[in-house]
Amino acid sequence: MFEAKTVVQVVESLRAAGCEVWIGGGWGIDALVGRLTRDHNDLDLLHRVEQEPEVIAVLEAAGYTERAGVVPGRPARFVMAGPGEIDLHPLEFGADGSAIQRLDDRGGHFAYPADAFTRGVIEGVTVPCLSVAQQVAFHQGYEPRERDTHDMARLREAFGVATHF
Repeated sequence: MFEAKTVVQVVESLRAAGCEVWIGGGWGIDALVGRLTRDHNDLDLLHRVEQEPEVIAVLEAAGYTERAGVVPGRPARFVMAGPGEIDLHPLEFGADGSAIQRLDDRGGHFAYPADAFTRGVIEGVTVPCLSVAQQVAFHQGYEPRERDTHDMARLREAFGVATHF
């Protein structure tokens, strides 16, 4: 299980090194809601692709190593394992503050509008995370798992958003 104090430590270590990251996934939902709503097996972090060497160096110094065989792997994402597992998603930012996450070398990508990046709270600490709208957008177009249903219910309760499941 990935603990809240570890999330805060990782984010603060990366920020101290000048790396910009945003929390996504279940921890991102909990950051938006401002409280722990379920157990988390990993931490989804989005980062600026040009800062990737620094991100990796900070995580390696904290005891993480890149895990081989992740599907899909780069350029979409990669995983570093250590005191928990961190799923890293490189982003390429445009001048307008929007970003893309490349999924493959054929042009496939996820788009992030400039307003997809916001702040939430974990353990009383303000952290960068994905917006409610971006979280909802990422939870569309597939059969939801139990944790997805749980996460969307938390956003409906906290923000009154329609989540389509």
